[in-house]
Amino acid sequence: MSIYKQVLGEDFHQLHPMLQKRYEMMGERPIRGEGVMTEIQGGPKLLKPLMKHGMKRKLLFPESGEDVPFTIINSPRGKRKQIHWERQFHFPNNTRYFNALMSLNEESLVIEDYLGEPALVYSDLIFKVDSGALTIRSHKQRLVLGKIEIPLPRWFQGLAVVKESYHDQSKKFEIAVQVRNPLMGQIFSYKGEFTSEDIT
Repeated sequence: MSIYKQVLGEDFHQLHPMLQKRYEMMGERPIRGEGVMTEIQGGPKLLKPLMKHGMKRKLLFPESGEDVPFTIINSPRGKRKQIHWERQFHFPNNTRYFNALMSLNEESLVIEDYLGEPALVYSDLIFKVDSGALTIRSHKQRLVLGKIEIPLPRWFQGLAVVKESYHDQSKKFEIAVQVRNPLMGQIFSYKGEFTSEDIT
């Protein structure tokens, strides 16, 4: 059973059947998807140094754009049923990443998300099903400094909302991600669609 099926319980069966396949198969073998992000937006110029630092850790990046080719690869790893998320954004002159490693805390039934390579930020993730779509929200966050993890006050956090759905007419997965800070507003966002030949 995949970590996502475990954390959602009976609600997993309320997901669109194609989302059920996608999130079940992630625990079995690598799943690749390709598509286009119709819009990628960064935040205030004040955050550019943070974006450039995050770029080195495959976490954030300073570019914005429209109709940016996109690749996503989800791969199972290790004995803890970890799922590696590699998101690639193919800008004209370079490829940027937004990577993470997720696992399940079986006691709290919370998905633990380590963002960046090596990890720079940790976040609890809360999963919810709404009308067949999946909404993921970040919760408690920590700054990761090697083996030390420091809890972040809410006003220093990048609070993420991810919405993923499947469109029957286009036969594509649709994704929208927004990361906001309570003080500075939007830090980063993207939305678009993708397909996966691995999911039939």
